[in-house]
Amino acid sequence: MATPALTPDILVRAYAAGIFPMAESAEDPNIFWVDPERRGIIPLDQFHVPRRLRRTVRSNAFTIRCDTAFEQVIRGCASPAADRQRTWINEEIIMLYHALFERGLAHSVEAWRDGELVGGLYGVSLNAVFFGESMFSFRRDASKVALVHLVARLIKGGYTLLDTQFVTDHLESFGAIEIPRADYRQRLNAALEQPASFQPLLAADPVDVVLQANTQTS
Repeated sequence: MATPALTPDILVRAYAAGIFPMAESAEDPNIFWVDPERRGIIPLDQFHVPRRLRRTVRSNAFTIRCDTAFEQVIRGCASPAADRQRTWINEEIIMLYHALFERGLAHSVEAWRDGELVGGLYGVSLNAVFFGESMFSFRRDASKVALVHLVARLIKGGYTLLDTQFVTDHLESFGAIEIPRADYRQRLNAALEQPASFQPLLAADPVDVVLQANTQTS
């Protein structure tokens, strides 16, 4: 069912209730609510960085920044790619999430090379929950490196839930799992009661942050 006109406030309440909006395509102005029976998450203490990607992260092949090009990131996610000819991000979604960004409730992690934005991701942040929305890559591994940096920042900031909405083969390689809706709602409600702070700057090596978190919980 198509939604009435959305506002940033409605969007925040929807995320807190466990639902999120999508459009059929970038060209379709209608937006509908999604409430999957099985929800994708990445347990932060089980996040896995493949060996080859660890080397890429540590090579500093990309300069990582946060929140310096939010609209560019979301438009990068909306643009067609070789493996994705159509996307669900329309202009209203871009406008709404930019409004959340201006309120400090949405963030981008950006991969830059030679002064050019070549990949990244964005999502919504409410207390100790980060709702990952979409990612894009114009260079090999750019979005993957951004994801490693995101997880490191969430761990450092005290987040307890990383929502990926769905699980793809790509996300599964990082440790993403599916959980029943009821389980997700319990985790969501608990995380919404916890304080957290998005960390735009990260002094430590992001891979070391992830590995340390795994060691502490193993």
